[in-house]
Amino acid sequence: MGVDVLDALLGRIANGDNAAFEEFYGQTSRGVYAFVYTYFRNRADTEDVLQTVYLKVKTGIHSYRVGTNPRAWLLQIAKNQALTEFKKRRREVPTEVIEIVADPCFGEGTVMDAMRRCLSEDEQRIVTLHVLWAYKHKEIAEILGCPTGTVTSKYKRAIDKLKKYLKEDE
Repeated sequence: MGVDVLDALLGRIANGDNAAFEEFYGQTSRGVYAFVYTYFRNRADTEDVLQTVYLKVKTGIHSYRVGTNPRAWLLQIAKNQALTEFKKRRREVPTEVIEIVADPCFGEGTVMDAMRRCLSEDEQRIVTLHVLWAYKHKEIAEILGCPTGTVTSKYKRAIDKLKKYLKEDE
């Protein structure tokens, strides 16, 4: 479908034409799906983002300027949404991370046991996220909602506490 036809459809969508929206979706969704799939490489996440993209098209139609490139506008929305979701999902702390630290049966007599004995809950989370899950300090700061410097200093103190605790235990 040509740029002029898509441009006209977007103009009609801006005027509340739902049939134009359906036609626009039908003409563009396969390409948007293929584009978004490159970020997630799975159907479920791609379909979630695809739905959000077209919702943003419908609600943000006022930001489209008739006569510009409709494909570029649509793919920019898709790219922004894919990146937002991709980053958000990377920042989500898997429930099992928190459960590992909290589970009293996990790691008796191990470093995990030592962590529970000598570190605060914050320090345990930071060490677990950094060591077991390979998150960077900046990412941990985003997850926990605190400054990167705080995460870095708490991590260093936690490692020092663990070293001291494990030496005493020998």
